[in-house]
Amino acid sequence: MNRFDFSPYRRTTVGFDRLFDLLENNGRQSSGDNYPPFNIERRSEDSYRITLAVVGFRRDDIEITAQQNLLTVAGKKAEDTDTGEFLHVGIAQRGFERRFELADFVLVKNAQMRDGLLVIDLEREVPEAMKPKKIAIGDDDGRGASGSESTLSLVDEADDTRAA
Repeated sequence: MNRFDFSPYRRTTVGFDRLFDLLENNGRQSSGDNYPPFNIERRSEDSYRITLAVVGFRRDDIEITAQQNLLTVAGKKAEDTDTGEFLHVGIAQRGFERRFELADFVLVKNAQMRDGLLVIDLEREVPEAMKPKKIAIGDDDGRGASGSESTLSLVDEADDTRAA
């Protein structure tokens, strides 16, 4: 039996699991490029943090763009005028573009760069109108759970008069 590992598809999502969208979009991105390395951390129910290792890049070399449900972090290294000859190159010097799909209502709160790490804090802010609301179910006499008139009627009054 063949097993398919879905973890690479989930690691660049923040705040949701839309597997089929990710499968479709993953084909467009190069699957072998894991630069720069990153972590995604859930700090609370609605708070997330993305940390990217961007050693060798300055703040001016990095651009962060949030558009709809997509967060893009791009780095372009300035031309190095060092004329020295490298005997070994183990620190990546190439530019990059890393995309993260965000769930609805996930906003970028801030970004900081410290000790070669770019830290991006995200927070989900669901509008009040979109949050679930509890509805009290009234009694047979039309009174709500608190004893007052219910604003939610499960049976139309016209139906009551026809049945009588």
